Amino acid sequence: MGENLPSRVAAAMWAGDTASAMLGMRLIEVGTGTARLEMTVRDDMVNGHGIAHGGFVFTLADSAFAFACNSRNQVTVAQACDIVFVAAAQRGDVLVAEAVERTSYGRNGIYDVTVRRGDEVVAEFRGRSRQLSGTVIQEDS
Repeated sequence: MGENLPSRVAAAMWAGDTASAMLGMRLIEVGTGTARLEMTVRDDMVNGHGIAHGGFVFTLADSAFAFACNSRNQVTVAQACDIVFVAAAQRGDVLVAEAVERTSYGRNGIYDVTVRRGDEVVAEFRGRSRQLSGTVIQEDS
């Protein structure tokens, strides 16, 4: 496996990730078992209380989770996820989601994603992953 494998896998995934792109997410950094994405809360992302809809915060965290758990070039999907909302995000806030692999065992993994606005924690997300057969990109032999 190549030295820049996580970046190459992320580029391949990003090319097909219209959901994250349409929400204005930006892939900041990816490494083995890690990823960092950011997204600005737009006018069309606020709910009836005038704060960021939790589903958009969850989606940002879920996207960071996806890039982190696929970084080894093994097709990996979410098995289960949950989130705790710590603080409300506001229109115009730039949110950063940082995913970190906590452990892997067999074909399973556990990842934590912290969503922040600056230094303030907005949400804590935990994702459990499951590896499937296949790779994201074809490796040269």
